[in-house]
Amino acid sequence: MADVTVSAVERPRPVHRGADLLAAYLPGSFYFSSPRGTLLADGVHSRVQPVRGSHARGATAALAAAAAAGIPEPVVAGAVGFRPGAESGLVVPSVVRRAGAPGAVRAPEAEAEASWSLRPRPEPDGYADAVGRALELIERGDLRKVVLARCLEATADAPVWVPALLARLVRADPAAYAFATDVTAAGDRAPRTLLGASPELLVSRRGGTVVANPLAGSAPRTGDEALDRERIARLRESAKDLGEHAHTAGQVAEVLGRYCTDLDVPDGPEVIGTPTMWHLSTRITGRLADSSDPECSALGLAEALHPTPAVCGVPADTAAATIARLEPEDRGYYAGMVGWTGLHGDGEWAVTIRSAEVCDRTVRLFAGAGVVAGSEPRAELAETGAKFRTLLRAMGLEGSV
Repeated sequence: MADVTVSAVERPRPVHRGADLLAAYLPGSFYFSSPRGTLLADGVHSRVQPVRGSHARGATAALAAAAAAGIPEPVVAGAVGFRPGAESGLVVPSVVRRAGAPGAVRAPEAEAEASWSLRPRPEPDGYADAVGRALELIERGDLRKVVLARCLEATADAPVWVPALLARLVRADPAAYAFATDVTAAGDRAPRTLLGASPELLVSRRGGTVVANPLAGSAPRTGDEALDRERIARLRESAKDLGEHAHTAGQVAEVLGRYCTDLDVPDGPEVIGTPTMWHLSTRITGRLADSSDPECSALGLAEALHPTPAVCGVPADTAAATIARLEPEDRGYYAGMVGWTGLHGDGEWAVTIRSAEVCDRTVRLFAGAGVVAGSEPRAELAETGAKFRTLLRAMGLEGSV
C-alpha cells in the first residue's frame, strides 16, 4: 500500500458576533466596538512604555517585539489620560478576537436593583461659578474657549458589575464608540475599569486613509419630535455653537494637514444625534503622505490631535492651565483617548467622553461643556447634566441630576 500523507486539519477561525464578544468581557479585558467592528482582547503579553515621550513610538516597538515573539495579529490597546504626561494603560494583549459591529444586544440578565448615593464635585453652584470665572478670562482676551468639566461620584450598596453596565451602554446606542478597559493603578482597592459610549471619533486609520469626526456645539435631546426639530434648527443657526465648532474642526484639519497630502473638510457641520444629545459634527477625511512613519499610525495621529478644543480649549496651553485651576477633580482618563492600533498602523481612537471609571462600589462620571463668549453659566450646567444621562440611564438613575 502506498504511503498516505495526511495533512493536519486546520481548525477554522471562530466567527463571533459583536454581542458574543460583549458577553465575554470580564474585568481585565479590553472591549472596543464601533461601526467598523468589535474587538475583545484578553491577557497582557507586554505593557507599552513611551519612547522619547511618544506613546506611538513605544507602541511601534512593542508591536514589533510581539510579532517577533509569535503573537498573532498583535495590537496595542488601552487608554491615555487627559493631561500631558498623564497615566496610560496601553498593553499588547495575548489574545485578540474580532467581530462585526455589535448590532442588537439582548437585555442583560435581571439584577437586584442597586441603591445609589450621589455626590457632585463640585456642587452645581460651584460649577456655575467656575464658568463665570472662565467667562471673565474670555472677556479679558486671555482665552477664546475653555471646556470645564464636573464630576459625579456614585456609590452603590454592592460592587458594580461592569459587564452588565457595558451591555446596557451598547444596547442603548450600538453606533457609539463603546469601550471598557482595565486602568487599575497602584493603590486601587479593587480592579478599576474605564468604560463608556463615546459619540466622538478622535481619529481612525485604514491603510492610507484617515478619518476624524470632531464634535463641538451641543443641545440636549428631549424625545419630543417637534421640540427636537426646533433644537436642531437653533443649533444650526447658533453663532455661539457654530463658533465653538469652528475652533475644533479648524484645529483638527490643521493637525491632519501636516500628515496628509489630500484633506477633505466640509464647508460646514452637520447635526448628529445620540440617545441623549444633538451635536454639531464635521467628518474630515485625508490621505497620508507616508503611512510607514510611526507618527502616522492611528495612535501617532491621535497623540498629535489630543487634546482637541472639544475637550480643552483655545489657546490650548492657557485652557489647560485654566482647567487645572478651576476644576477641583483631576479628570484622570476623562477627555483622554481610548482605542487600539495594529502592527501596520491601522486602528481607531475615540475621545473618552460619556465615560466613567468603576472601582468596586464607586462610579466616577465626568461631563463637560465648552465655554465661549456668549455662554451662560446655568445653561452650561444644564448641558453637563444632559451629558451625564448616557451613564446614568445605564445605571438606572436617569433624572437624578
